[in-house]
Amino acid sequence: MENDNKAPAKRVFKFDILYFIAVFFAVLLIRDLLVGQGHIKVIPYSEFQGLIEKDGVTDLVVGPTEITGAYKPPIEKDAPQHFSTVRVDPQIADVLTRRNISFSGQPAPGLFENLLSWLMPAAMFVLIWMFLLRPMMAGQHGGLMSIGRSRAKVYAEKSVKVTFADVAGVDEAKQELAEVVGFLKDPGTYGRLGARIPKGLLLVGPPGTGKTLLARAVAGESGVRFFSITGSEFVEMFVGVGASRVRDLFQQAREQAPAIVFIDELDALGRARGVDMPGGGHDEKEQTLNQLLAEMDGFDPSVGIVVLAATNRPEILDPALLRAGRFDRQVLVDRPDRQGRIDILNVHLKKISVASELDVAAVAALTPGFTGADLANLVNEAALVATRRGASTTVLDDFTQAVERIVAGLEKKSRILIPRERQIVAHHEMGHALVAMALPQTDVVQKVSIIPRGIAALGYTLQRPTEDRFLMSQSELQDRMAVLLGGRAAESLVFDEISTGAADDLVKATDIARNMVVRFGMSKELGQVAYEPETGSFLVGQTPVWRPRTYSDETAEAIDHMVKDLIDRAFQKARSILERNRSVLESSARELLARETLGPDDLAKLTTGLEREAPGRPGLALVE
Repeated sequence: MENDNKAPAKRVFKFDILYFIAVFFAVLLIRDLLVGQGHIKVIPYSEFQGLIEKDGVTDLVVGPTEITGAYKPPIEKDAPQHFSTVRVDPQIADVLTRRNISFSGQPAPGLFENLLSWLMPAAMFVLIWMFLLRPMMAGQHGGLMSIGRSRAKVYAEKSVKVTFADVAGVDEAKQELAEVVGFLKDPGTYGRLGARIPKGLLLVGPPGTGKTLLARAVAGESGVRFFSITGSEFVEMFVGVGASRVRDLFQQAREQAPAIVFIDELDALGRARGVDMPGGGHDEKEQTLNQLLAEMDGFDPSVGIVVLAATNRPEILDPALLRAGRFDRQVLVDRPDRQGRIDILNVHLKKISVASELDVAAVAALTPGFTGADLANLVNEAALVATRRGASTTVLDDFTQAVERIVAGLEKKSRILIPRERQIVAHHEMGHALVAMALPQTDVVQKVSIIPRGIAALGYTLQRPTEDRFLMSQSELQDRMAVLLGGRAAESLVFDEISTGAADDLVKATDIARNMVVRFGMSKELGQVAYEPETGSFLVGQTPVWRPRTYSDETAEAIDHMVKDLIDRAFQKARSILERNRSVLESSARELLARETLGPDDLAKLTTGLEREAPGRPGLALVE
């Protein structure tokens, strides 16, 4: 805890030449205005000659170019008593003598005044150079001349406090990076058999999985300088700036080796060349990428420089970046499994007040597919839920509400539904829940609610998987489609018509059915053929948004028929389950209308007489 009685920081005065110049000219302007308007009146030379003829002037001071004097006799009290005019007649002394007017001459400036008039402008230019131009040329304070300098943030050896102990849930990635730490800390031992340190390591994974945190942990563990920059900071509107910054970055790293250069969001810089301009081209991004490729080829890894980069879009990177000798390794930083989520939660739970009886494994079971960033957000949301209800500690129910808040959105209790709509939503959601509870290969139903959430959700059914899954059988996919269509089946069964509430369910069910046909080869009519590749290629170069169709019109028509057939069969399966359990559907929907939310214990009591399906024979299919 920091000391609250710490003395306030002293304010440091910083001299700015621009302020001085502005104040100097402002003072001169005010002086001229005051003098000119309040004390001396500028008059034409012809008026001055008339005053001489009338003997109306005295105390004249004749200068080389200006004549000043006073009126005689004094004029009005509030009017200026002195005047000045530009000297025109060079024989003015003779005229003034004949008129018996007293006058004097203005002496020429002396040596000191002459020197001062020459030195002051020179001194002003020197000051401008020292305070303005030199920093711009030297590249300080982000001046114009520093545009080609690297903008990487440089962290000293002891300024990076993150270590591998602060990173959880990615043990395999940590093992890969531990070798790099060993090379940087003890190059003699790791290189005794002739092995060299990898030049570059590319951290690949979905957003929020901890790629940047891992890079900082490598710097913290190895105790070397850490250069951190994002890919977008290299590219500017000026041609050649990006390449100059790449050269400057690697030059700084060589001077301060051993060091780690970390480039975050590499896809902003390393996009495959020639994709945006298929006909060729030589734009700023290509120059910057070419310079990066040259620098990674040019430096010697024995000096102790390692390049780390992170991206969540490896499929669009240029293949030249991914070859051996540049990024020698691609380290996958994936979403954590159940044990990884437990480890990550344990790290973040130390920052909040948690009930002693909290089961961290139960919280991890609620969050399949969550990344490290999602789990950190979940812990924070759960603490906020506990704070709102006035509790002193955070319990499991707070985490359940936080999961609902993140997945389904904020409760919209102000969104009032008419009674007819509430009935449709209640039967729709209970249709999902009963079909899921009746089928043997579906996730456990955790909660059913008709409280509107988010932008468009009028209700939701929350299912919780009991374990992490990496393979799904054909029957499991068919059961999942049946659960998605259970809401529409309940509407058609009870109200003899359907509503727009199943729009999102139809999209998800159709996506599953199409993947079964064109990707997983789960159609007897079309055979074991993959008609479409996976949408996002992984580390194989650029993937265009549009692909030409590689099958005939007859095959396309057959695919459409098979997708429709799978959807129809899933719908009929859901409807038949609900027809056999209509009494349970009606009673549970009435209870849901009365209570708005049903938990697992409530559902178990309401569905005691539910007729369940027998398990089928699984056929395995690989899903990512």
